[in-house]
Amino acid sequence: MNLKGMIKGLKFTNHQRTGIFLLFTIIIVLQAVYFFIDFSLPEKSFNEKEQWMALQSEIDAMKLTKLKEKPKIYTFNPNFISDYKGYKLGMSVLEIDRLLAFRKENKYVTSAREFQDVTKISDSLLKIISPLFKFPDWTQGKSNFKISKKEFIQKPFFKKEKIIVSDINQASQEDLVKIYGIGEALSLRILKQKEILGCFVSMEQMNDVWGLSPEVIYELNTHFKVIIPSNFKKIAINEASLKELSQFSYFRYTLAKQIVTYRSMNGNINNIEDLSKIKGFPVDKAKIISLYLEF
Repeated sequence: MNLKGMIKGLKFTNHQRTGIFLLFTIIIVLQAVYFFIDFSLPEKSFNEKEQWMALQSEIDAMKLTKLKEKPKIYTFNPNFISDYKGYKLGMSVLEIDRLLAFRKENKYVTSAREFQDVTKISDSLLKIISPLFKFPDWTQGKSNFKISKKEFIQKPFFKKEKIIVSDINQASQEDLVKIYGIGEALSLRILKQKEILGCFVSMEQMNDVWGLSPEVIYELNTHFKVIIPSNFKKIAINEASLKELSQFSYFRYTLAKQIVTYRSMNGNINNIEDLSKIKGFPVDKAKIISLYLEF
């Protein structure tokens, strides 16, 4: 191809020349923008971040202070050690059983040494746990009466108070707060539970009240018993609606629905054994639940 042919091939129309001119113009503008305009992001104020960091520093300082604090040690009456409590203290099953057998005879240990004599725990374990023991006030004066066995028998240092057993369903808040370990909050919680259930049918239900320690439950069983009111209305298990059954504390909606389905498919429920066959039924509460139902 000669030079004239190449020049002839490079000729453009007016529209093509206009397009090329616009393209070069855009390229030049973009290059100028790139060189003369600063595209770096302006620094923003991170006040909120700084506040969070300051707060986190305070939290870390509080955590460090808490870690340095010694855990608070709570004392307890060793006469009321449960299986779990004894296990946590490091006692063996045999040692715990010795204490429980001693307590079943309605006897109380009144000193750390007597506790060791009963349970046969080692001296090393006694040294660790005895500072946690808290005995009743009357045991503190026991040594003053060890003049002679005869004198001790003739002049006992305390007189055992006769316990009057009352009906837990008739107990008021004033009656409950007289029990050692029960304050305003726990007494109201017991009364609220009774209101929800209609009445208590067994003293075992004290185990379901949140916050009651084994020692407090023992005291409650000592001072109260259950008398079911004569006008107490039981739930007719074969006639109660889904709503009525779901309002019963031991059932809730899911189990109530299962009961209604069971009735429609199998007919009447005749006893608590029939109920226990239903999925989700709390078998461990069967004895108590049966006292609320009418078959």
